[in-house]
Amino acid sequence: MSQKKNEFYNIPIAYRKMENLHIVFWLFKDIAWCLFWKPLGIIMILPTLGISIVIAWRTRQIVSELCHNLAITVWITANAFWMCSEFFGVDNNIVLGTITVKHLAMIPFVTGVLILAYYYLLYKPKHQEDTQTL
Repeated sequence: MSQKKNEFYNIPIAYRKMENLHIVFWLFKDIAWCLFWKPLGIIMILPTLGISIVIAWRTRQIVSELCHNLAITVWITANAFWMCSEFFGVDNNIVLGTITVKHLAMIPFVTGVLILAYYYLLYKPKHQEDTQTL
């Protein structure tokens, strides 16, 4: 058996607990959005986004983890912006031409795609020997 097949990526239990709690907050935020419960949805932005930033910071030494966690952070940012634009009834307001306020959420969504494109198209091919990359 090759050495690569026997390698493991271990996550400290405190980090795993935080990641699991992050999922709970994220689900409550999205449930609140779906049911149009404005106060809960808005309140849940802070722990959902905050924990994603902490997770990204804690994984900053591992490029693959950092890139994926930054993509999640900007995804949550886009998601929260879109939710708030709907909550405050401005989602369909025109910004420019046919671009609405809701479309501005594409900025962080595309940022996440660009972060992952950097990782998969530029970083990973040049670092195949790095066992920490996915």
